[in-house]
Amino acid sequence: MSDLPVTPPRIEPSPQDELYPIREVVRLTGVNPVTLRAWERRYGLIRPTRTDSGHRLYSQAEIEAVRSILAWIERGVAVSKVGKLLERNAQVRSAAATDSEPVTAHEHAEWQQRLEAAVSAFDDLQLERLYGQIFSTYPLAVAFQDVLLPVWQTLLLRQDGFGQTSEWLFFDAFLRARVLQRLLLAGAPGSERILLAALPGHRHELELLVCGLLLCGAELNVTPLSLGQPFDELALVCERRRPAALVLFSNSPPDPDLARRLERLGLSLSCPLALAGDIADLAEDALQGTPIACLGNDGRLMPRRLRQFLNGHLDT
Repeated sequence: MSDLPVTPPRIEPSPQDELYPIREVVRLTGVNPVTLRAWERRYGLIRPTRTDSGHRLYSQAEIEAVRSILAWIERGVAVSKVGKLLERNAQVRSAAATDSEPVTAHEHAEWQQRLEAAVSAFDDLQLERLYGQIFSTYPLAVAFQDVLLPVWQTLLLRQDGFGQTSEWLFFDAFLRARVLQRLLLAGAPGSERILLAALPGHRHELELLVCGLLLCGAELNVTPLSLGQPFDELALVCERRRPAALVLFSNSPPDPDLARRLERLGLSLSCPLALAGDIADLAEDALQGTPIACLGNDGRLMPRRLRQFLNGHLDT
């Protein structure tokens, strides 16, 4: 397979999108102009519009792309590989979108700015109000993946100034408490049980919990196991808890021997095995031809794909 960078589809700004000069993108993302230009020229990861005088202008969608690139690199993905992942994510999001759920990056950005202001002030009452308003405006998957988690990720990557670590911890604790509460209420009595475990090396509990909550959309009881669950003991846990399936989650790049370890684990399980999160996209090629399902990382499609997998007809 070629290692040449893949150019993601151009993100065309809608007429109502505000366009930002490069200095504002630097302020919003923390990425310096030299790096932004390299991502544009060398890798084609972002493609801002140009004024008649040649100045770059970035839409809100391009700024979100910059944040996605940062997140992939922070997880250990080489920048030369990011284009393919951005392209795949764009295709998945396009497939998941419906006429009643248009892409409104500018609207999402306004919510994100209000959330960041509440977090910066450590205003838990305002944060609670915004949280409720967001869920009264958007479906669950959109609320988390397009509004809340981008703010959480931005704060995570911005911990280089005084007070910024405290801001991220404040928001992380707020979201974890509410996702746990939703998980307790999400399971339907008598539904099939799914065990959800983080792969070794995954660092953040919130992402695991959100994945569990999104998978509950398939009308399943999803039980996340604690971070640090030993990989070698997963077969034992499944033997005793007897789930309908085991789903492994991570947003980090796969180890070179992951496919071999997963196939070995699958042979020791009495239930089906699936991957979710970014690792499902990163490891999909290596798992072709195995019985291990890759559910992807889009919350609008994961529950549907999990239900198809349990019913024995997962779309490829």
